[in-house]
Amino acid sequence: MSEKLKNTEKPKNTEKAEQQRLSVFKTYKLYVGGKFPRSESGRVYEVTDSKGEWLANAPLSSRKDARDAVVAARKAFGGWSGATAYNRGQVLYRVAEMLEGRRDQFVREVADSEGLSKSKAAVVVDAAIDRWVWYAGWTDKIAQVVGGGNPVAGPYFNLSTPEPTGVVTVLAPQESSFLGLVSVIAPVIATGNTVIVIASENSPLPALSLGEVLATSDVPGGVVNILSGKTAEIATPLAAHQDVNAIDLAGADDVLAKELEVAAADNLKRVVRPQAVDYFAAPGIERLTAFLETKTVWHPTGALGASGSSY
Repeated sequence: MSEKLKNTEKPKNTEKAEQQRLSVFKTYKLYVGGKFPRSESGRVYEVTDSKGEWLANAPLSSRKDARDAVVAARKAFGGWSGATAYNRGQVLYRVAEMLEGRRDQFVREVADSEGLSKSKAAVVVDAAIDRWVWYAGWTDKIAQVVGGGNPVAGPYFNLSTPEPTGVVTVLAPQESSFLGLVSVIAPVIATGNTVIVIASENSPLPALSLGEVLATSDVPGGVVNILSGKTAEIATPLAAHQDVNAIDLAGADDVLAKELEVAAADNLKRVVRPQAVDYFAAPGIERLTAFLETKTVWHPTGALGASGSSY
């Protein structure tokens, strides 16, 4: 046997070590304020696949975690809403770039979470990445669609411009753990709001992994905060929280949605009610405009007559 051939042979003790190697299980954590805390309660719950097989332990968020997420979202709101629309578009596009680089991981997690084949899960992930790019393109265009100069009869200008609502709570869709998740997060932050997301109760892993992508993108800490656990337990204090400006009930059932609407009325939160949505369908701008306020400015022009301006 030649010396070259001898060098290519694996030592027997190396082969034995490979056979005995244990897998490194992933520890999923919350994403709040740009950091990855465990739940304040110290609790976790088991996440299983469509066949009931164990996948991971996810943090079981508490009311304290929800309040911490609101504080982080409010702290980040000024900087994020004050950024230029073009800059926000660049940031959202960067998220899509990072998702593309971790595509295989999300395909695996979506397949396990939703009981899909790898090929079908790949279609879902590709659609979610494209959805990020789509909303990234709208950041500096939505103002021209819903704002502008208003025709008025009088010696003044009348201009309307959209502004973000503020801190928004989003109940992510329960069945569409990734495409639906992206479809409700991206439009909220595209228009300058900050968001607290309650991940799908039974399939939270893609949402928690999305937090890792956001942390390594250019999204400032606190702009997106992701909680996992019992949807009703987390959503109830957020719906009643006085520093939350709006709530999207996409992932709530009819009973929970009614309870949260009542709680949200205390400080006149803007509410988007749950409805049947085909997340594969081309989105409109409804979710972009759902969390915008309109500011109208009046400015005198002086009297205009045959002789010209009075200035």
